[in-house]
Amino acid sequence: MRTETVQEDILDLSRLRGSVGRDYGMYILAITMGIGIVLIVMAVLRYLGSISISLEWYDILALAFLVMLGPYGFYATAVNKRKADIESRLPDFLRDVAEAGRFGMTLPEAIRVASHGKYGKLTPEIRRMAAQIEWGVPAPEALQLFVDRVRTPLVERMIAIIIKANNAGGNVSDVLGMVARDAREARLMEEERKVEMITYMIVIYIAFFVFIATIFILNSVFLPAMSDVTADGTMINVGMIPAVQVVFVVSIIVHAVGDGIMAGVLQDGRIANGMRHGFIMLLTGMVSLALLGGV
Repeated sequence: MRTETVQEDILDLSRLRGSVGRDYGMYILAITMGIGIVLIVMAVLRYLGSISISLEWYDILALAFLVMLGPYGFYATAVNKRKADIESRLPDFLRDVAEAGRFGMTLPEAIRVASHGKYGKLTPEIRRMAAQIEWGVPAPEALQLFVDRVRTPLVERMIAIIIKANNAGGNVSDVLGMVARDAREARLMEEERKVEMITYMIVIYIAFFVFIATIFILNSVFLPAMSDVTADGTMINVGMIPAVQVVFVVSIIVHAVGDGIMAGVLQDGRIANGMRHGFIMLLTGMVSLALLGGV
């Protein structure tokens, strides 16, 4: 008991647990949401005429959604892509550890041997795990620290099985082989689902750009024709044309945000990815209207 206590003091496992990288996503989301709310309030005040700004109120509203959607959407997508890359190479690592275990190596020895391999984005995590084991960190603790750094459902499930099998004793290599096959099948199913959902995401993008083209045609052909007809004496309220143009802009904002979130959810089931798509659609839509003269 005394030896274990001294070893834990030397290793300072609490500091190792505290050294796990922070996820700055919530900070980014809180800051951008705060800025977005301020911009929305400014847009409302601009609409009511309480403040005088060179930008129109709908331009400020579009800027607010761009701020709220873009930074967190791209950050979360980058984090999720890194996790997906790690999950895709996890079966290879588990297979190599299982093969090393079949040659009579213990789990810590097998992890150290496998750490010399190339596993893409997973390689730094594996080498960090192997270094911790060389420092004297128990293999289950090193595996748990790896889970805390990555934090994906697949990694948590696979590593939990390995830790329990190692604590129970017996032939861990067989368990590792089964876990590797299960992880590979899970990744293949996820990739197949993504491929199937790409078609629906493309349809959403096409529908959105068709919507922008329709607005451009209405604004450049239909509305000027209404003005010409009114000049000939027909009773048409030309004063409504600017209001209709504002409705066009607001409809693009609504469609971009809604369609973008739907596209992201269909692609991988994450709203954060939908925020990225919403940012892309909204920015593309507003720039297109400005360049094509639809605003």
